[in-house]
Amino acid sequence: MLSAPFVSKNWICATENFDDANWVMVGIPYDGTCSYRPGTRFGPELIRLASWGLESYSPVLDKDFQYVNFFDAGELDLPFGNRDKTLDIIKNTAKEVYAANKKWFGIGGEHLVTLPAMQACFEKYKDIAVLHFDAHADLRDDYMGEKLSHATVIRRVSDFVGMENIIQVGIRSGPKSEFDLIKKYNTLAKGINDFSKKLEKIKNRPVYLTIDLDVLDPSIFSGTGTPEPGGLSFADLLNYLKEMTGLNIVGIDVVELSPHYDLSGVSAVVAAKLIRELLLLFN
Repeated sequence: MLSAPFVSKNWICATENFDDANWVMVGIPYDGTCSYRPGTRFGPELIRLASWGLESYSPVLDKDFQYVNFFDAGELDLPFGNRDKTLDIIKNTAKEVYAANKKWFGIGGEHLVTLPAMQACFEKYKDIAVLHFDAHADLRDDYMGEKLSHATVIRRVSDFVGMENIIQVGIRSGPKSEFDLIKKYNTLAKGINDFSKKLEKIKNRPVYLTIDLDVLDPSIFSGTGTPEPGGLSFADLLNYLKEMTGLNIVGIDVVELSPHYDLSGVSAVVAAKLIRELLLLFN
């Protein structure tokens, strides 16, 4: 055993004991269907590094990581170029997490990584509801002939969860057909008051939360493959999340950091701080 001190590659304050953890954090370095600017496969590693620049205490929530028990499993070793095998690995890993009665916390990677995690979640929680924060609706039935894509992920989730069980926040880009579907099922929260009303319908159900970081305005978060002006501020996003206090959140993922499009490194820090707040809120 080497005697020199070493810096952990785990997320700040992560426990080394899987059995005692409530949450299991899994890095998912995949961007195989990115359609504009790839690079999200580098997101998990840079978020993990950025976490070491954070304090363990959140003054906004008045909570500290010393009271959070989560295990950082590291990053999945995914086969480059093989989408279907990648999705199988993610799904099987999430199934192991749920079989151990833990909660899933995925760090992407592109948004398609949500689909296999949600499939695993649905196998355990048939009455699951989905909260989707994003600049894009991701409700296309196919994108350039592909049914499985970051642009179709929520549509594929709706195939088994049902559109009526999805609540969306921040959507501001997409073809008219997607917005027609949003209007048909009234999935989009029109401000925080409407969001709170929608949450009343799912307060007694298990909930999966997926956050595409491009829901934030690119002036705050430029390190993403598909930046879309007109997004939420970080404070706005936290206010939405605080409305969810008391919900039975059984799974979370945070996706779509492409760190190298932000040479300042701020976007990775923003992603890491958001993850800290999420773990503190829903532990």
